[in-house]
Amino acid sequence: MTRERGPRAALRAPGRGEGSPARGPRAALRLPGPHARRLALGLVAAALLAGCSAGPTEAAPDGQGTPDASAATGAATGAATPDPSRAPTGRTPDGTLLVADFGSDTVTFVDPGRDGSGKGGAPIASVRVGTAPYGLVVGEDGRAWVATAEGVAVVDTRERTRLALIPYGTESGPVTTGEYRGGGMGIALAPDGKHVYVGVNVPGGDGAVEVIDTATREVTGTAPVGMRPFDVDVSPDGREVYATDHDSFDVTAVDADSLETRRMEVAPYGTEGGLGSWLKPHYAVVRPEDGKLLLPFEGERLAVLDPRTGEVTIEPMTANTHQHGAALTSDGTLLVVGTGPIGSDDEDPSLTVRSPDGEERVVPLDGPHEDVAVSKDGRTAYVTGGFTRDGYWNGITVVDLDDEESEPVRLKAGNRPLGIAIL
Repeated sequence: MTRERGPRAALRAPGRGEGSPARGPRAALRLPGPHARRLALGLVAAALLAGCSAGPTEAAPDGQGTPDASAATGAATGAATPDPSRAPTGRTPDGTLLVADFGSDTVTFVDPGRDGSGKGGAPIASVRVGTAPYGLVVGEDGRAWVATAEGVAVVDTRERTRLALIPYGTESGPVTTGEYRGGGMGIALAPDGKHVYVGVNVPGGDGAVEVIDTATREVTGTAPVGMRPFDVDVSPDGREVYATDHDSFDVTAVDADSLETRRMEVAPYGTEGGLGSWLKPHYAVVRPEDGKLLLPFEGERLAVLDPRTGEVTIEPMTANTHQHGAALTSDGTLLVVGTGPIGSDDEDPSLTVRSPDGEERVVPLDGPHEDVAVSKDGRTAYVTGGFTRDGYWNGITVVDLDDEESEPVRLKAGNRPLGIAIL
């Protein structure tokens, strides 16, 4: 049960204006989690010129420097080394986990255990893909498309080999590592599998969504989007692509045919503080039944965006923690990764399991995590420990979604795993 919170102030419409640089005035809707210290946090974050950096383990916004995983608070001292004796002969079996190793320029194949519970699971192989891989997506043909700082890597997941590295058409600066590096971030596949859409970060400016023809493996089009496209999603009918623009507080809708764009602000706390604000959109999921985008904020507010009208409605959440990755199960259950506190009155890392009627269960996690994938039967969640800020660890937490009494299981994986897919 959520603890009692203090009263909230009324919220004016989101927008720029006076007030705290880290958090705007509150809505009349009473929601859990007071955050009175946002001004101080915003000033610190503004000094860092970014939305989600809180420690020295990331490269600076100008791209200089390389993160040291061993120096991160709570980080594992080293990545798990794949055990060749566990590697299956022949093709990779269904149910294997594939993670993007932001810290080692590889993707790692992880055996989650025979029953998928994580007990007895381990890494079985790694494939070098390119510098600082971030998001990934896997098609029905078994090919994985991995967004790296250098380009989009194409991996045959059955044979565990890299087939190609497709360079970006957008100039995103020198190839670097760290949270603010240029290059690919969010990535998605068209429903028919004919195109891949990748969000390209251009440090210090607006980004782009690039369109890749999966047959020719060439960039065939580019659309301008907002700053730092953390996530990319596609509408159920494949007609639109959505970039979640972290540093510009909005979502850009891209027409898949014409590449015309329109930007829709999603800022339930306002946009005060600009780059110094913590309260920005990160990841989204598209609800299949109505095509609306669900964007969680701070374990307090779920922004529901209707991309046809640009209207945003707000629903309450209960975890009271900074939130990143999200996924939907086949029955409409929303899974949201809580990365942990960004202030003294925030709760710890968690996984929110939210039913379609809004009822929530909050599962505690040990340490920060970044993204989440769910098994095909909807019974198991796999949460990556890589995290874009400090405090990451080299593994995956396995959560049984059916058994509320079971404890999450920690599973070794690659080096700073971020994006994840289930083969």
